[in-house]
Amino acid sequence: MNLPNKITIARACMIPVFLIFFLVPGITGGKYIAGVIFIVASLSDALDGYLARKNNLVTNFGKFADPLADKLLVSAALICFVELGLVPAWIIIVIISREFIISGFRLVASDNGVVIAASYIAKFKTTAQMIMAVLLIFHFDNPVYHVLEQIFIYLSLVLTVVSLIDYMYKNRKVLSDKK
Repeated sequence: MNLPNKITIARACMIPVFLIFFLVPGITGGKYIAGVIFIVASLSDALDGYLARKNNLVTNFGKFADPLADKLLVSAALICFVELGLVPAWIIIVIISREFIISGFRLVASDNGVVIAASYIAKFKTTAQMIMAVLLIFHFDNPVYHVLEQIFIYLSLVLTVVSLIDYMYKNRKVLSDKK
């Protein structure tokens, strides 16, 4: 197994550790440790992709596991935010639904021999979601900080919907019955 794939697996293994520190009450500094774990896991996504492309180590396993690990990490955090009352459930449902829709869309495209690369809008969406997540993990009791959290929650929501529409429109031929 190559290094990028090991990093991807390590990212997936960080998820339960993140959850323990974030959700189990009474752990001294738990939310801060969870925040650091989330940041390291998020940055590892960029690292494994960079290493895979730079060193020509792109594998089928990596193509499958890397986006799965990312979706699991972000979804775990998003679900925690609902549990803790930090974000309304409907927003999280929209965000996670988009991930399922795009994953299914990519599967259909792949069956038709089409590779759908991440768009710039999707990259901005991911960045906004990661910033939102970090803000919500640390969740300081401060009015200005609360406004910043709200900005990133709704920015993430808007970019999620816009990126979904963008993917669907640009790749609408993938869904046609014609081969």
